[in-house]
Amino acid sequence: MNRNKIALLFLGLLLLKSSVFAQIKKDAFAVTDDGYRLWLKYDPIADVGVKKEYQKFTQFIAAPSANPVVKSATDEVQQGLSGLLGKVVPVVLSAKGQSGGIVLTLVTDKSQDFANKEGYSIETVQGNIRVSSESEVGLLYGSFALLRHMQTLQSLSAITLRSSPKVRYRMLNHWDNHDGTIERGYAGSSLWKWYELPERIDPRYRDYARANASLGINGSVLNNVNASARFMSAEYIEKVAAIANVFRPYGIKVYLSVYFAAPKTLGGLGTSDPLNPQVQAWWAAKVKEIYQYIPDFGGFLVKANSEGEPGPQDYGRTHADGANMLAAAFKPYDGVVIWRAFVYKSDPKGDRFKAAYEEFTPLDGQFDEKVIVQVKNGPIDFQPREPFSPLFGNMPKTPLGMEFQLTQEYLGFATHAVYEAPIFKECLDADTYVNGKGSTVARIVDGTLHGYARTAMAGVANTGSVRNWTGHPLAQANWYAFGRLTWDHQLSSEQIAREWVALTLTKDKKANTQIVNMMLHSRDIYVDYNTPLGLSRPWTGVHFAPEPWQNRSSRPDWTAVYYHKADSVGLGFDRTANGSNALAQYRPEVQRQWSNPDSCPLPYLLWFHHVSWDKKLSTGQTLWHEVCSRLYAGADSVLWMQQQWDQVKAHINPETFADVEARLRTQHKEAIWWRNAWVLYLQSFARQPIPPKFKKPEQTLEQVIKSVDVYLLR
Repeated sequence: MNRNKIALLFLGLLLLKSSVFAQIKKDAFAVTDDGYRLWLKYDPIADVGVKKEYQKFTQFIAAPSANPVVKSATDEVQQGLSGLLGKVVPVVLSAKGQSGGIVLTLVTDKSQDFANKEGYSIETVQGNIRVSSESEVGLLYGSFALLRHMQTLQSLSAITLRSSPKVRYRMLNHWDNHDGTIERGYAGSSLWKWYELPERIDPRYRDYARANASLGINGSVLNNVNASARFMSAEYIEKVAAIANVFRPYGIKVYLSVYFAAPKTLGGLGTSDPLNPQVQAWWAAKVKEIYQYIPDFGGFLVKANSEGEPGPQDYGRTHADGANMLAAAFKPYDGVVIWRAFVYKSDPKGDRFKAAYEEFTPLDGQFDEKVIVQVKNGPIDFQPREPFSPLFGNMPKTPLGMEFQLTQEYLGFATHAVYEAPIFKECLDADTYVNGKGSTVARIVDGTLHGYARTAMAGVANTGSVRNWTGHPLAQANWYAFGRLTWDHQLSSEQIAREWVALTLTKDKKANTQIVNMMLHSRDIYVDYNTPLGLSRPWTGVHFAPEPWQNRSSRPDWTAVYYHKADSVGLGFDRTANGSNALAQYRPEVQRQWSNPDSCPLPYLLWFHHVSWDKKLSTGQTLWHEVCSRLYAGADSVLWMQQQWDQVKAHINPETFADVEARLRTQHKEAIWWRNAWVLYLQSFARQPIPPKFKKPEQTLEQVIKSVDVYLLR
């Protein structure tokens, strides 16, 4: 055989191999995936052994009633089994005398001893998989848990799962406006199409409800905390009721953010004073009207006397006066009032860190039993890393709800990959020492430390109208992680990430481990190039562009220099007794952790201390060298994230892979932008050279400032 024939034969074999590989790859991703299905993917199970085992227990689905919530459960199980196993499983009213099915069972004799009515158990009984609960919604949650178990290819033969939610009100807070925009929203416009409601119901409403129910989320605040009084009008109450009708079969209640001055602006009264009888009557009538439309309405969320919003202090009243007035309107009903503790005054000599503590701790024990005070995880405003809010250790007589943020207001919007579970866990696992060691924030929020009956965790939603819901595909993990932690805050960040990756991205174990590792490091990587060593986030109107030099605003705490305090001596905000003394708001055991700059953990160093540029840190480097090292390491680590992602390409849907790959390239570019802005700006105070091991920025500080100005103008 001559060389030409050999070459042609070899080429043919290559083409055949390429064609076969392409077909295998095509078959592996036969189902198109644009991210819409989130973690509720019921793609066919490829493992023959697992599929064979599942077939034994999926001959029928037995439901105890035709209750709408139970029907949602059976519909979901049917849909899941159809996708996973490729067959239609019938629903029957009774499993008596039958085996090999999934049986939903309402427990009435307390034999299961659930922690609460929303809890469930899943076990193998007489040849059936039995999902039990004391409530219909518990059966729904158990059904989703069973499907999650099957999606992750775990055995059913001896299944024993038992779980109950640790928090009562588990909700998303939507900062959506009536004009379709979303404040701090980075995934398109609002899900709620107010101009179409109540006549047209968008199918996304149901899929949103399914996704939340699958995590145990049972509440949704539909509108922005910077509320419009329009949502209290009959026109909008009817629209909200239409959404509530979709959510109800999934165990989800709707809530509304309210504009405190609505009695004046909407009701035509001369005042909104919470102690005025006419104002009280107006709110009582309004709540009654809402319940006529929505019999299971959840309640009100209130932002008052914060950032220019009206509130009870406008009339010389307290937050407790305002909250209790609204609570009185809910006395005939099951709803609650959730009053946000995000407050701060414009004080050029003050410390915003201290504001919520100063306003709320004197009111401890004065709030009505229907009021929950909702506290942000940190004392400032959803920074990439904050110490836990001192309110959590200082209001034992008041139910305190947790407020986390899923939308990435300070975490790079929709172009930076930041897995937020470590942020949530860092706060929840923090020890306040309010009742001695072990008084964690989680135990305060879930009510076990102080005996609260009403407990809440809220997440500022990151959903929008884009097809994949959250913009960045990996940002779906933050919605998922929040939901799982509201149900059980003892789950680890890694456990949740592994679960989410298996449900959403790939079943390949090696690829799962690699992606999870990338996710678990993503928050620290972001902090390194954005706010290293406890450096507070520079303040800009968009909360995105680097602007540490920004020093002009209508109020000092809306500038960047207010937070980092950079000068010729050093860097950081002194919150010890020599400074603002914000540390005094914590228990002595906590103060001792952070009060000494020599022993303060580096992640919180600049939160509590103004440190000289030449001070040697525990790393062996001076502050200036350590700041530079962190900023450069953070930006370089995004390249590592790109490499990790590239290596799992064969195991990820091509559309999702390409989306994340492109965003990681943008993230690296913007990380360098941040790094250069910080290094060049801080160098003007430190007056030291950039360590020679690091490449000097190609731009000057003036050029970086100009690039930011151009960004802010667009």
